[in-house]
Amino acid sequence: MIMRKTFLAAVLLLAGAGLAGAAETRHAAKDIDFSFEGPFGTFDRGQLQRGYKVYKEVCANCHSMKQMVFRNLSQPGGPGFSGAQVQALAATYTIQDLNDQGEPFDRERIPSDHFPSPFPNEQAARVANGGALPPDLSLITKARAGWTGTFAQLFYGMGGPEYVYSVLTGYEEPPAELASSAPEGKHYNPYFEAGPWIGMAPPLSDGQVTFDDGSPNSVDAMARDVAAFLAWASEPKMEERKGLGFSVIIYLVILTLLLYLVKRKIWTKVEH
Repeated sequence: MIMRKTFLAAVLLLAGAGLAGAAETRHAAKDIDFSFEGPFGTFDRGQLQRGYKVYKEVCANCHSMKQMVFRNLSQPGGPGFSGAQVQALAATYTIQDLNDQGEPFDRERIPSDHFPSPFPNEQAARVANGGALPPDLSLITKARAGWTGTFAQLFYGMGGPEYVYSVLTGYEEPPAELASSAPEGKHYNPYFEAGPWIGMAPPLSDGQVTFDDGSPNSVDAMARDVAAFLAWASEPKMEERKGLGFSVIIYLVILTLLLYLVKRKIWTKVEH
């Protein structure tokens, strides 16, 4: 019995040491300023459109966005695509549908269709990615925290967009003490949540995507743009929510002032 407890204690100790080592190698997300941060922040429409293009031409080769429908791209508070633009974007993909006789046929996607998935199923996705399953990006900036600690997240938010940016720009040469133990097919990225080894090769390279407005297309610029787009996808009603919150605060301030004046009016007549 004593030997069994000793063995379990040794296992737990080694596991704890391994977790501590992983925690030491992981870096906090880089501190990036985005236009939508803060109580009055708003999305940059041009940045969202560029971010969608980066997702479409790069990220969509491996990552799905199952919660997104093409018409979301033209909704208020979104990237600002027109209805005609959204229809054209959707039409670049096909989807299998049924005709009046119940027979399957391929047709162009329409604005009410969801974004296409790059793989037909999870097994196919794993086979194509060396056993790793690329996560769906619909809510990635809410599912991944860039900052840790209650107070940091209270003042700066979870840092989801910063996490995405940091992973996309965080590939490095591994330290000498880790290089010899690098898993086959993995890449060193100290910002990766389950890192420091990640199965995804560096997805961005300078000049990889060309923007119609001539905006910079360096790795840094494209990472910022796609991180902003994914932040909008995770919280498409953010601007509306902030506006409502500001209105509620104004209402509460006015109500508090009125209640104070009423109190003064009533209690000044009370004799002590």
